Amino acid sequence: MPELPEVETVKEALNQTVKGQTIKEIELRYEPMIKNMSADEFKEKLINQTIQEVSRRGKYLVFHFDDYQLLSHLRMEGKYFYVDSDFELNPHVHVIFTLENGKRLLYQDTRKFGTYHLYDKAIDLETTAPFQVLGLEPFATEFTPSYVKEKIQNKKKPIKSLLLDQTVVCGLGNIYVDEVLYRARLHPLTSSSELTDKDIANVVKYTVEVLARAIELGGTTIRTFRSSHGVSGTFQNELLVHQRKGENCYECHTPIEKIKVGGRGTYFCPTCQKLTAKEMK
Repeated sequence: MPELPEVETVKEALNQTVKGQTIKEIELRYEPMIKNMSADEFKEKLINQTIQEVSRRGKYLVFHFDDYQLLSHLRMEGKYFYVDSDFELNPHVHVIFTLENGKRLLYQDTRKFGTYHLYDKAIDLETTAPFQVLGLEPFATEFTPSYVKEKIQNKKKPIKSLLLDQTVVCGLGNIYVDEVLYRARLHPLTSSSELTDKDIANVVKYTVEVLARAIELGGTTIRTFRSSHGVSGTFQNELLVHQRKGENCYECHTPIEKIKVGGRGTYFCPTCQKLTAKEMK
């Protein structure tokens, strides 16, 4: 699933390609992706609207038009492509935006899990159903150890599950949580109630550092993610634990292990990220 760095990379690519372009035609090949209105209303509202800018909130892309705001979530395998009008479409292209310059912005989604929500420009997006449940952005000045401590206090969920919870901090996904916890030297099953102030400070520190570095490198290309230009990210070359099962830890040379935490494949070093005796009970 594209996580914050990948969505940020897509956002930047879209601003370089479609910002300032007006939509002249829309073809919806899978209408259930439109969540808060009919397909006909969706098209009627957006045709002849100009893309003023594209921003990001958590894992959502936000297209800002003259009169509307369009939320796009890529889910598992959603991708955007900016192509010429004669580009040969494959069966997984479900939304086609024809632009005034003759080019097309395609939304491709093999699993059809992606979603669209369209709102009037005057609406505060933080009050909408998709956004009102989101926690802070990890780069927000308010994302501090005290904020995280308040969010997780009295909870006994594994720290891995809590960091994946978008109501705590938005944008983190499976790949980057593994990397953050390794750097913080925390076992993914560590109960949040067992975290020290130092542990929480390290979680905040490495969340920001890992995501910033991943954005710098264009995200992580694993399986099917590509940016709008079809460009691969390169942060996968700096992964310390994720998808390295059986390979030696770069620090202690212990083989990396893989377990399931909350149903998610989770990678960690059993030497660098130990559970305490109390946590193992």
